[in-house]
This record gives sequence, C-alpha cells and structure tokens, in this order.
Amino acid sequence: MNFATTDLCDENPGLLEDGSLAVLPPVFHHFGRRASFAGPAVTLKVHEDNALVRAALESPGAGRVLVVDGGSSLRRALVGGQLGLLAQNNGWAGVIVDGCVRDSVELAQCDVGIMALATHPQRSAREGVGKRDLVVQFAGVPIAPGHWIYADADGILVSRQKLR
Repeated sequence: MNFATTDLCDENPGLLEDGSLAVLPPVFHHFGRRASFAGPAVTLKVHEDNALVRAALESPGAGRVLVVDGGSSLRRALVGGQLGLLAQNNGWAGVIVDGCVRDSVELAQCDVGIMALATHPQRSAREGVGKRDLVVQFAGVPIAPGHWIYADADGILVSRQKLR
C-alpha cells in the first residue's frame, strides 16, 4: 500500500474535523525495517506483561497492525527481537507499542513496522495478564479493533475506515 500520512490528512479534512480520522501525538519512534505500514488494528491492553503480545504475534497477521496499550510504561519492554521476527514471519504489517521495546538492533532487521515510545533493556513479565479486542486509548485517541492504522516517517493516523 502506497500512501503518505501527510497526503491522507490533506485529502480528508472533514474526517479530521469530525474525529473519524485522528493523529497520534508525535512521541513514537520507528524500530522496524518498514518505515511505513498500514492495516486494520488488533488491540491489546497489558501492563508490563507481554504474554498476550506473543500469543497475538504467533497467529497469522494477515496484514493487520497489532496495537499494544502498555499504559505508556517506561519500566519494561513489551516487544523484543524474537517477537519482531514472529511479527515478520506471520504476516503482520506492524506493531505499535504505547510503551517500550528492546533488542533495537534486531528489530531494525525485521521486515515489519515497529513503533514505540522508547527502548528499555529489561524484559516484561510473562503471566498472561491483559485484555484483547477492546477499545484502547493512546493519549486520548481511541483505537478500536478494525480501525485502520497508517504509519510513516511523519506520524501515525487512526481512521474509523479504510482510506482511499
């Protein structure tokens, strides 16, 4: 899919005004090899525990984007090199983490889009605590399962519908 988030914003001012299209705050950094990616969202809400993240990435991605609400925690990483490879090998378009990742050199080699707030060397817990397929919020922007995610070097968009 060929797109630019800047063009999508310019072409859809009405959607921006009515809230059907939103821009996430510019606090996310790229870690995967794909600089741009898009797809329907699969949502998770976890806190410093990545067992559900692994379970999701072990399933077929079918071009979707895993959106992980980690509560903006900067105390542990939710995605590392092994999970980046799972995302790549299972056909995920990307992963966006409201939290941290680790193994950034390994993630940079994965042919998948990966964005997060920061890196942290400590791995997460693996207890399986969290929820899947619910509306999550990143800095006040709601993201529901099936919303479309568009991410590139200029930012991340969340749309209630597929654009173009």
